[in-house]
Amino acid sequence: MRHDPLVAQDPQPHVDTVLVVDDTPESLRFLADTLEVEGIRVLIATSGEAALSLLSHIVPDLILMDAVMPGIGGFEATRILKRNPASARVPVIFMTGLTESEHVLAALEAGGVDYVRKPLVINELIARVRVHMANARLAQDSQAALDASGRHLISMGREEQLLWWTPQAGSLLAENCPEWSVMPGPAPAALRPALARLARADESGASVRLDLAHSTLELVLVARMRGAEWLVRLNDVNPAGDIALLQARHGLTSREAEVLLWISYGKPNRVISEILSISPRTVNKHLEQVFVKLGVETRAAAAALAVRAING
Repeated sequence: MRHDPLVAQDPQPHVDTVLVVDDTPESLRFLADTLEVEGIRVLIATSGEAALSLLSHIVPDLILMDAVMPGIGGFEATRILKRNPASARVPVIFMTGLTESEHVLAALEAGGVDYVRKPLVINELIARVRVHMANARLAQDSQAALDASGRHLISMGREEQLLWWTPQAGSLLAENCPEWSVMPGPAPAALRPALARLARADESGASVRLDLAHSTLELVLVARMRGAEWLVRLNDVNPAGDIALLQARHGLTSREAEVLLWISYGKPNRVISEILSISPRTVNKHLEQVFVKLGVETRAAAAALAVRAING
């Protein structure tokens, strides 16, 4: 059957893929047969070393990892793959006959999302695989959407624990904090004093500025979520260059571009007036002209255009 090259073809449907890592051939065959019956594509590795090598070429949707293997064991292999940005977000379920509570703790500390004991209960295992793949996909889609909108966001927990981040925020952190392991856990050391200050802030919008290796970052408290989670936006601050870019892109005066830049950083009029040493009323007049020149009606729309312009 011929296809008209001018007509868009339907994309190939996504096939869920699971990497099974186990040094026992019988376990590999059993798990491969079981997962394939469920319509899941199976990749196989017989050691931690083989799994890491395979992950340099392909990223599965989930990994079933035997905890105890010769050479690089499951816990160590998981710690290594979690340091690789390409595989860091892949959920890992550990499989083992170990039963002590410290083994469960070791699995979670290594970066695992779940832990199942051998002999495996198949219906339970399949249910866990489906749930964790769905949760990972939802989290990745949400973070990618935030990233596409130009939002450099990180999510923090208790004691400056970094829970998740958008891809652009991760790249910014990795560039400026080479010691960071690029996995959930303690925030990069250079950020912790600033994050501790934000944790004590009373209201959203509080900010701290840091001079790091390659950037000046402004950390802004966006919101406190349920429980102990709170969101922080990272602004890569380069006022002079960004102001010139906004002027050229949107035909703004220097002052209008300054106002728009600080709007894109999430600053309210009263704070912008203090930064620029002008009255809040003057800030509002400049903002009215910005709306006209950008063809928008709201601060959010103006900020979105500025973020897209600055981030290319």
